[in-house]
Amino acid sequence: MLDVNRIRVFRSVVASGSVVAAADNLRMTSSAVSQHLQALHRETGLTLFTRQGRGLVPTEAALVLAEQSDDVMAQWGRLEHIVEDLAAGRVDRLTIGYFASAGSAWMPALVKRLRAELPDLVLELVLNEVTQRGFHPDLNLVIDSPEYPVLPGHRRVELTRDPFVVVLPERHPLAEQQVVALEELRRETWVSNDFPRSHGHQLVVAACTAAGFRPRFSVQSQDHHTALGFVAAGVGVSVLPRLAAVGLPAGVVRRELAEPRPVRHLVALLRELGAPHPPAERALAILRDLIAHPSAHSR
Repeated sequence: MLDVNRIRVFRSVVASGSVVAAADNLRMTSSAVSQHLQALHRETGLTLFTRQGRGLVPTEAALVLAEQSDDVMAQWGRLEHIVEDLAAGRVDRLTIGYFASAGSAWMPALVKRLRAELPDLVLELVLNEVTQRGFHPDLNLVIDSPEYPVLPGHRRVELTRDPFVVVLPERHPLAEQQVVALEELRRETWVSNDFPRSHGHQLVVAACTAAGFRPRFSVQSQDHHTALGFVAAGVGVSVLPRLAAVGLPAGVVRRELAEPRPVRHLVALLRELGAPHPPAERALAILRDLIAHPSAHSR
């Protein structure tokens, strides 16, 4: 059986590039690091490093082992934290998955209220747009799409509809209008704000196709914060979810899109594995209150 501490030392050597550097990072002696590597070599039968000058070069086998151990080490670290919390008497835990625009719009207020009501609750927040295999949050906030089927043992809860809006440089001629039709953006230079294969991007392209044109994306920014910066610089316009079009930089205005417009549906997936999970239920209730009364919680 592989020893977790040896894997941890091995990964440090791969990342650091030498035994000495790994020893410094781990606050160990160089001889102790070397002993762990030798033991791991005996356990696996693999040649993990070759010498190059004063440093070590990981072999192909070592690179594969380092990459494949990422998820294992993440889960092990999470288990260590759980043990620490249990030992300290902190028994209530809640993991919440969220997407980027929900992170900035909802999560700070949600966490503030949860901590005020449940000060002993151990919270873990995970950006679910970065895939973590084998990790299912207690409460997962997602954009409803074919990529997020309801898993067994989960309850699907509708949160809200999030219509798309257009953001423009404030001196743009269309900024004088309160409502802009997609067709009016036909000849504009567009700045994307999501990955080309994402559900949101596909919603926008489909809506433009229905309006009779294909948007001309001159910048692939792939996140809404960067996209807003490009719009502020006058590079182009961007169509993005209303939830993401908050905290606009100077020189940028938001305008509603005329119907028909793309809309994304936001849902929560609540994990239900037998026993009730009061913190998850309370988090969901607070979140629905924040969505229903946004102005009351913006101060």
